[in-house]
This record gives sequence, C-alpha cells and structure tokens, in this order.
Amino acid sequence: MENNNPIDSVPTVAFGNLGCRLNIAEAGALASGFTQRGYQIVPFGQRADVLFINTCTVTDRADSSCRNLIRKAHNSSPTGKVIVAGCYAQMEPEAISRMQGVDLVLGNSEKFNVFEYLDGDEAAQIRVDQTDHFWGAATTTADQHTRAFLKIQDGCNYNCSYCIIPAARGNSRAITIGEAVTQAEKLTSNGFKEIVLTGVNIGEYQRTAGERLVDLVAGVLATPNLTRLRLSSVEPNTLTAELLAILAGATNLMPHIHLPLQSGDDQILSEMRRKYTRSEYVATVNRLCRAIPGVALGADVMVGFPGESEEQFMNTYSLVDQLPITHLHIFPFSRRKGTAANAMTNQVPDHVKKDRVAQMTKLAQKKLQALLNCQLGTVAAVLFEQRDRDGNYTGYTPHFTKVRVKTELELKNEIYPVLLEQIDGEQLIGRLL
Repeated sequence: MENNNPIDSVPTVAFGNLGCRLNIAEAGALASGFTQRGYQIVPFGQRADVLFINTCTVTDRADSSCRNLIRKAHNSSPTGKVIVAGCYAQMEPEAISRMQGVDLVLGNSEKFNVFEYLDGDEAAQIRVDQTDHFWGAATTTADQHTRAFLKIQDGCNYNCSYCIIPAARGNSRAITIGEAVTQAEKLTSNGFKEIVLTGVNIGEYQRTAGERLVDLVAGVLATPNLTRLRLSSVEPNTLTAELLAILAGATNLMPHIHLPLQSGDDQILSEMRRKYTRSEYVATVNRLCRAIPGVALGADVMVGFPGESEEQFMNTYSLVDQLPITHLHIFPFSRRKGTAANAMTNQVPDHVKKDRVAQMTKLAQKKLQALLNCQLGTVAAVLFEQRDRDGNYTGYTPHFTKVRVKTELELKNEIYPVLLEQIDGEQLIGRLL
C-alpha cells in the first residue's frame, strides 16, 4: 500500500489489541506477517500507515473499548488505513464500517488474509465469513515479552447461555500434535524460554482420533530448551486425572492454572449451561492442589447473572473465600444479542451488579495479598521481561507474580534467583542473589 509518511520510506503499522490471550497470540502472528513484508511496528497511538485493531466482544464494555480504540486510531493517523478485525468485527461489521476512518472490517478468519485486502481503495470494505477454519501461528507481540503464546485450538462447542464467543469464533477446531511440537521447537530455537498454550477452550482439544490434550502437553513439555510451560484457561470438567498426572510430574510446568468458575451456585450454573456443579468444581480444585502443591489458582467469576439473588451471590462469594483461589477475574453479567441469557426477563439491576463486583473485588484483593505475604522471604526464579519507567527490571515468578528489582544488569529473557522482600500493591520487590 501507499506509504503516508514522506520522511520515512519504510511503511509502518501499529497494533491495538483487546481481549484474551488468544487475541495476543493472533496479534503476534499478524505482526510477524507485517514485519516479513517490510513493515516497521510502532506503538499504537503514534502515526502509522496501517492501524490494525484486533477486537473483543465478550462484554458491552469490551465493545465500547473497541470503539474508543477505533477513534483513537483515526485521530492519531487521519491518513492511515484503519483495519478493524476479530470478534467484535465478526459480530457487528456493519456498525463498525460506518465509523469515521474505518477502511477495512475483517472477521476472525479473514484477518489472516489481510494482505489480500490491504491495497483495496473502496471505503469500509467488509470481509466477514463463517469461522470454520483454523488460522494463526505461534508467536508473541511486543518486543518486551519473553513468553510466546502457542495457539493450539480455536472456537467452542459449549454454548453457555451468556456467551457470544461460539458465534464469534465458530466451532472447536485445533492443530495436530505434530504441528504444535514443531511450533514449540521453532519458538525455543528463537530464544523463547516460556510458552503458553492457548485457545478458546483448550480442554476440548481434539483434532483426530487418538490425539488428546494430555498427549499434546506431554509432547510440548519434551521440547528441547523449554524452560517454562503454562496452560491458559482450562475448563474444570476437562482437567482429567491423566492430564493432572502429566502436569504433576513436569519440572518445567509453571504452578499457575486458570480454572473458570463463573458462579458458586448450582442453579445459576445450570442456567448458565456450565458443565459442572459447585461440588464438582471443589473436587477438581482439591485434585489439582494435591497434584501440584502450592499451585496459584486463577478463576473467572461472573456476578449479576439474570435471576441471581443475594443468597446465590453469597454462595459464590463464600466458595471463592474458602477455596485457594489467588487470581480473580471479575465480570458483571453483560447482555449479548444472540445469547439465551439476553432474552431472560429477570435481569439484575446495574447498581446491584456494581455492588457485587465491588464486594468480590475486595475479596480478590485480600486473597492476592495473602499470596504475596506467603511469598515474602522466599527465593523465586524470575524470568525478566523489561525495564519499567523508573529503570527497574520486571519479570514473573513461576506462580505468575510480578516482581521488580533494582539493577544495572541487562536481564531481558534471563532467569535469576530473587529474594522477595517487600510488597508494593499487586507486585513484589526483590533483590538479585
């Protein structure tokens, strides 16, 4: 395409990315494609020839954030080509195409064919088809990241009553184990020390008969020079005994797993169409903690689902309080057009949802502080990523706790033992040993 920057002959591209780890993985794959074609990646908000926005539509707040990002892109680069892609683009292409400055709207499959459409001159082209193909490679996005996101699966067949993602992402599909292992080997040969296996619902991984998630994990864990492996969100009903056995015996698996909860009330779980009960979730957590002692457990919690009473909310609150959950993602229920929950008549008032989010957030902060307190005085292996604005180096422990140290050493992509000495908000301050 034509370069709008007369001073610099190298075309530039800026990425705005919203949403899940899968979006991060896909944005990284797209960024690699642009750099291979001679583009220079610049920070989003800076003037660029192409502005690529990879969107999320999991909540109405996510939709609003996407629209704000589109406006920011156009304002920062009025002559740049604005491309809006991903889940929000898949669901609302016409509305997006009418926004000022938008040149191209691409669905979740078409965004990987962006270079076929990039040179088109028509205003607000729309390219959105069914999401029934597997696209995307393994990579990471920003230069400061030292972990790579390996996309092994896409789509979901669960059809939870509140969730629009099956419509935005399509049915579950995946790469083969051989493809995953090959990608992992490429990543470690390129210097990545940590890989995160990601997808919409990786617990439902299945490509062909005999190819199971447990076999894929075992294959990736055996990758030469792989220091760290993490799993992204795993549905509780898919955490099998075989998978736990593999995870328990792996020295390079990080003790941090995200296990979505959504609700601690059986009636609400049933109306959400979740595939487990409260007691089954507790049993899964107990098995996980026995298999991986000291595991840092993350969870999603949704409050204000239609019909959720105060008692039902407290069932969720009490369950989160009693379980060793340390990292909470809290969401108020958001009506999504096209979902079963959107048509439910017993909607919870916004002020009630806001209050419940506040209560759950306070609990989450208490539990995270307890985790940080437990780590004080211990030594952790920290994989360092980048310097912060104050010149300190920051990185993450195996439990995915953020740590910063004061040092003149260049530590990017290095693992060092750190004595954890102080708490500062949601992170720890340490000293190199």
